Formats: sequence, C-alpha cells, structure tokens
Amino acid sequence: MAHLVYKRVSTDQQSTARQDLVLAEAGIEDPVVFEEDPGTSSRLHPLQRPTFGELLTYARPGDTVHISEMFRLVRGNQHILDVLEVLHRDQLALRIHDGAFSAMDLTARHPRTGELLSTVKFMVQTLAAAGELQRDLQRELTYDGLRAAAAKGNKGGRPPALAGETVTTVRTAFLEGRSIAALAREHHVSRGAVRTAVDDLLPEHVAAAEKTPVPELPVTLDMPGKVADFLRSSGLDDVERAALDRGVTVRRGQGYTLRVTAAPSIHRGLLAHCQPLDGGQDLPAVPAQRKARREYENRVSALTP
Repeated sequence: MAHLVYKRVSTDQQSTARQDLVLAEAGIEDPVVFEEDPGTSSRLHPLQRPTFGELLTYARPGDTVHISEMFRLVRGNQHILDVLEVLHRDQLALRIHDGAFSAMDLTARHPRTGELLSTVKFMVQTLAAAGELQRDLQRELTYDGLRAAAAKGNKGGRPPALAGETVTTVRTAFLEGRSIAALAREHHVSRGAVRTAVDDLLPEHVAAAEKTPVPELPVTLDMPGKVADFLRSSGLDDVERAALDRGVTVRRGQGYTLRVTAAPSIHRGLLAHCQPLDGGQDLPAVPAQRKARREYENRVSALTP
C-alpha cells in the first residue's frame, strides 16, 4: 500500500514550506509526492486539477492520500463530498494531518448501505461551512478596505511588475517578434507579467487555444438491479463496463440497486443500452423490467446536460 502526498499553493508567490513541515512531522513512510503547479486556483474543482488527477490515476485500492490540511485540497461542501465519493469508489483512504479535520475518519461508511456516515457528513458540512464563512468575511473586509482606500485616491493591490516606459519597450519588442519567455528573462519578471502587458496584442487564436473544456464531474446514481443485470450481458464499451464493475451493490428487500459513479455522458450511454427493456428487438416487454428502466431514465434525465 502506497502513501500518496498531495501539496498545493494558491499563488506562485507562496511556498509549500508549512505543508512540508506538517507532513515531515507526520513521519510518512516512503511518500510518493504529487505537487500541483504553483498558482493552481483553489476555485478549480479538485477533480479537474491536473496533478490530483495524476494522483488518482496512479493510486491503487488500499493506498492512502495524505494532505497537510483539508483546504489544500478542497473548498466548500460539494468539493469535499465529491472527493470523498471518488476516494470511496477507488478504495482509497484519506489522512489529514493538521486542522479541524485531522481527528476525523472522513472515509467512514455505513457497514450495510455503504453510504457516508451521517455524522461524518454533518461534521464535514459544518466545518466546511465555517471555513466558507471565514473566507467570505475576509473578502468583504478586503473589499471595504479597498473602497475606503479608493475614496482617498489610493489604488489597492501590488504595483504591476512592468510599468511606465518598460511596458512600451516590452510591447514594441513583442510586436517585433520577441517571445514572451525571452522578454520575461530579459526584464526579470514572470511570463504572466509580460502576458498582461501585451494581452491585447495576442492573436485571438492563442487565447482560444488556451481555453480547455471543463471535464464532466462524476455523478452517483442508483441503478435498479434489473437494469444492471441486463447491462452486464450487453455490448458495453470498456469505459461503460468499468463504471458498471465499480458499482456498489446496495441490498433492498429481496432485490438490490447498483450505486454507479460515472460522468453524466456514461450514464446516458448505459441508459441507451437498456432501451430493449421496453420491449422490441425480439424481446418481450416485462413490466418489472420496463418499470426499472424508467426509474433509471428518470434519474439520468434529471442530470444537467
């Protein structure tokens, strides 16, 4: 079982020194470190961050994910619950070494239903809401301070790295064919500072190329057992088959449901495969199977396109 360490800072002006200290004091044995690129926004959903995605791909069932504190990984209730669902799906443990969450087993599940324990969910939501409140209050105070400074004629924020005649020089050199990287080295500033100075000079296709589509977040839906039984004998592709195989069986009376976590597009594909349960294609229409398919259809249809 591997110990996977995840680290992240919010800006390229910060360091991981505090995280390194907390994790070093934890005495983690043979850690495999995954460090997000500096400046990766905390507003970006954890499941969309490149390095955390690499960690999940590398991880194997039974591994443990280590972080110094919860907010190095997530922001807000839904982020936490989404991450816990994926960790549970992949059979990974989560260990937090500092802060309010450090004494909690966030991966604890009900032994029969397999759902996140209600007490854990309550504590996660309460502590996350407190964290959000603290950040909102900080933003409000910062905004009020900036307004007060502006009323006195002061401009908030750090002064730009490039200003005055230097900006004109950089813009002229960029138009003459100098690269952003070369200009950043020449003026001892970051590439972002140069890019800000020449932003309106960048070709439209460059800006468009930097925009990447937002990946679909996984969604957990309960699939009736009759639908799951039919799909297991259907011609699914590898991704659909893997989503079905990772499903968690939840017993309900004499039957069961399969709790499947997958992207909305995969759920829609699975729904399309079980269309014959309505009858046709040389298959009789069995009322119980038709009802089960429509239950699943209603859940899939409720997903945001």
